[in-house]
Amino acid sequence: MTARKDRLKKLVKVQEQLQALHETRHAGFLAGAAKAESEAKDLIEHFDTEASLGSLFPEIYHRRITDALGRQKKNLEDAQQEATLVATATARTNMVERAYKDVRRRDERERSDRERLDLIMQKRQENS
Repeated sequence: MTARKDRLKKLVKVQEQLQALHETRHAGFLAGAAKAESEAKDLIEHFDTEASLGSLFPEIYHRRITDALGRQKKNLEDAQQEATLVATATARTNMVERAYKDVRRRDERERSDRERLDLIMQKRQENS
C-alpha cells in the first residue's frame, strides 16, 4: 500500500508542476498580447503626429500595426489553448490528490488497526 501511496505522492508533485507550467505559459501569452496591443496603439497614436515619419513611410507604419495586431491575435489564441490545458491539468491534479488522500487515509487506518491488534495481543499474552 505504501508503494502506491509513494507513487501517487510523486504523481501529485508532477501534476502540480505541469499545472504551474501551463499557468506560466498562459500568463506569458496574455502578457505578449497586451504588449502587442500597446505597441499597435502607440503606432496608431503617433502615425499622424508632426514628429512622425508616418506621412513619409505609411506602408511601414501600416505593416507594423498589422504585425502587432497579428501578434496580439496569435497570443490570445495561444492563451486560450493554454487555458484549456490549465483546466485539464487542474482536473488531473485534483483527481490524483483525491486518490493520494484516499490511499493515505486507508494506509493510516490499517496502521492504527494493526497497532490496536498488537496492543490486544500484548494484553492477552500478559494476562495468560
